[in-house]
Amino acid sequence: MVDELLQTNNLTLQDLDAIAFGRGPGSFTGLRICMGIVQGLAFGAQLPVIPVSTLKAMALGYYRANPDVTHPVLVSLDARMDEVYWGLFGRVGDFVSALSDEFVMKPELLSTQHVVQSLSGQFIAVGPGWHYPAMQSLAVSTIVLDVQPKAEDMALIAAQVWAAGGAIDVLDAQPVYLRDTISWQKRQRIRNPN
Repeated sequence: MVDELLQTNNLTLQDLDAIAFGRGPGSFTGLRICMGIVQGLAFGAQLPVIPVSTLKAMALGYYRANPDVTHPVLVSLDARMDEVYWGLFGRVGDFVSALSDEFVMKPELLSTQHVVQSLSGQFIAVGPGWHYPAMQSLAVSTIVLDVQPKAEDMALIAAQVWAAGGAIDVLDAQPVYLRDTISWQKRQRIRNPN
């Protein structure tokens, strides 16, 4: 697919300035597959990389599709295991800025977070993580479940990072899991199937 895309645009891998990739948060397996492909391509072509937040890309996609929205966007993905990934973002011109760190937690704990409490429900709830009833009562305004990260939004964020000199060496690139214990829990389930 990478070869097809490059050929369609009369490019080779060496013609690129950098490779942007979705660094997470997301599924352990999906992020590892992405990281392996990015490392192979970038290392082989001696290209820097630009990690892009999945949640930030979703926020930008929502703002681009809804140019009149000025409220902050609280993006949430289902992290499975009865948890959600989430982050709060605001519009800055044609781009977005993080208004919080990114977190993983139980849906019912979102209401206890100071940054969420300070919004008094005045935000747009974006992403499939908002399917949990414990979270839906927090959003006074709008809940939009059908939002996914898109490559074009990641590319726009990456272009901004590139212009600011933010590309990094491929050897320094790391996926963002937000959950340090996931692989341990999977190993435990495999060892103790009962």
